[in-house]
Amino acid sequence: MAKPPLKPLAKKAKKGFRGYPVATIAFYGPDDKKATKVAVGIIPGERQEAADLRRWFSETTDVRNDLQILAEIASFMKYHAVKSTVMVDRIFGCPHEEGTDYEGPTCPHCPFWAGRDRHTGKIIG
Repeated sequence: MAKPPLKPLAKKAKKGFRGYPVATIAFYGPDDKKATKVAVGIIPGERQEAADLRRWFSETTDVRNDLQILAEIASFMKYHAVKSTVMVDRIFGCPHEEGTDYEGPTCPHCPFWAGRDRHTGKIIG
């Protein structure tokens, strides 16, 4: 049986902190079922902002299962000699960016996320 495509990244994340640089990986989607965007940031050292940030998008496939995107992420991390990986274990919110893709507190394209806590996925209030 083939291993799930995300398994190598999840395995790196489970190893915990092993030094800098650190790769942060977050998945975004219109709901909590399909990830259409993944963002990977490279943090070079303690108390430093991300030095490089790259985003991948797919409207047709879940980025967590897209072998080409996952290979590009692995290459990006190798290029930056990443020692530690931090990855969210769920879809972390809407793939659209406030101020860029829409104005206001909620995305008109992703009603699923309106009134939801991004960390838990539960309705707020």
